[in-house]
Amino acid sequence: MNRKIRIGLNGLGRIGRHIFKMCIDDPLIELVGINEVNPDLKNWAYTLNYDSIYGQSKHKSTVVNDKIVCNNKTVFTSMNKDISYVPWEEWEVNLIIDSSGILENTIKARKIIAKKNVKKIIFTNSPENVDFTMILGVNEKKYSPDKHNLIASSICDATAIAPISKIIDDLCKIRLGYITTLHPWLSYQNLMDGPSSSWSIPGEVYHHYALGRSAIGNMIPKPTSAVEAVFKVLPSITKDIGSFSYRTPTQIIGSADLSFIVSNGTNKNDLINAFKDFQELQDYPILKITNSPLVSMDYIGERYSAIVDTRWLDVINSELIKIVLWYDNEYGYCYNVINQVKYIYKYFLNK
Repeated sequence: MNRKIRIGLNGLGRIGRHIFKMCIDDPLIELVGINEVNPDLKNWAYTLNYDSIYGQSKHKSTVVNDKIVCNNKTVFTSMNKDISYVPWEEWEVNLIIDSSGILENTIKARKIIAKKNVKKIIFTNSPENVDFTMILGVNEKKYSPDKHNLIASSICDATAIAPISKIIDDLCKIRLGYITTLHPWLSYQNLMDGPSSSWSIPGEVYHHYALGRSAIGNMIPKPTSAVEAVFKVLPSITKDIGSFSYRTPTQIIGSADLSFIVSNGTNKNDLINAFKDFQELQDYPILKITNSPLVSMDYIGERYSAIVDTRWLDVINSELIKIVLWYDNEYGYCYNVINQVKYIYKYFLNK
């Protein structure tokens, strides 16, 4: 690439702040503007500078003339609740990353694309009303630059599970399965028991009452959208796959326990060799293999989408496969989003 990608960022929560830092550090990207409903710019800078999980930021952010300045780069700011009213065109943005999680934005985003200045908008979740859902290592080659303008980068669980599932399905054809995810707490959960309010649909209270219980003292069983998100990018897998999740009393790092029954017999060595082949040929940091005796905190800052822990990989009677994955649900996921941005943008430069 010989031209920088001019990025606009909508939302400065946990995901937005990681994306901010990655954009500021990346020589191929110019972060030109941020829209965030928090009305306190100094608080923006504070949350960018200090993080209870990842520590202090390498580059300090300051506020100068209502702009954020970081690493000698100046970023415009906006505090609009409506994504379609943000001055993206004035900022000469090529591509918007919407990390707000607000589902309504996928509808309002059509107005932005219609103006023909912003070319693509990426949503860091898995909404229905987009043109394409992309997971690197699974279906990026199906991306059509002429047809796909609103693109979902899916969710952290699916970003980890889908590439591994594809490798297994290609090798021995998945017939049945069950997936259990273990996901750390999220900001909409409660320190103390109460109702759990949605962030994707402001004002809505989740009907799954258990999710409102204290996040710090409980493992909370809940439904998960991970499998549905995988189906969107990997339709070759039958939908005879169940799913379930625990919201764990931990602050970071997800894990997934995959159990698949396959049609074509396999063994542990064949699976490990398939994972190794993918690891050697991958264009992006998607899959990593480990057999080290690590725990969840050891994976903080891991950029790979999925780490296969071969200590727990097992095959029973040639047809029942058990796999355990780890993934950094913030940093690793955001690293994947940035690589999706670069993948999409290369089509701009080839025109």
